[in-house]
Amino acid sequence: MINKTPTPSEINYHQKSRMLEIVFEDEKHFQLSAEYLRVHSPSAEVRGHGPGQGVLQVGKENVKISHIEPVGNYAVCLHFDDGHNTGIYSFEELYQLGVNKEQNWQNYLKRLEQAGRPRKIPDEAASKAS
Repeated sequence: MINKTPTPSEINYHQKSRMLEIVFEDEKHFQLSAEYLRVHSPSAEVRGHGPGQGVLQVGKENVKISHIEPVGNYAVCLHFDDGHNTGIYSFEELYQLGVNKEQNWQNYLKRLEQAGRPRKIPDEAASKAS
């Protein structure tokens, strides 16, 4: 039997907290900040075209999602207010970003530190960054 990634039963963006709330049909529930989604975009601009070609995203603490566009029955395209809109977030991608949120976030913070690019405190919801 092939394991199939659950599909979202709900996707809601909360503008004030800048959190994308996703509930999957297996009842997994994730709250992912716009900053987290932006810095982990599946786009070539962020991840590069091959291993080791990713570009560290900095200064995205206050980014917001301005529009969510469905892509078929398998993904969404998130449009960010900094103009980035080239990443297609498959439901599998969103699920994995939710499941691995803490590890991904800690790795991102470590990469910022190593690059000497400290993260600034966002205008709102500083404690809800990840």
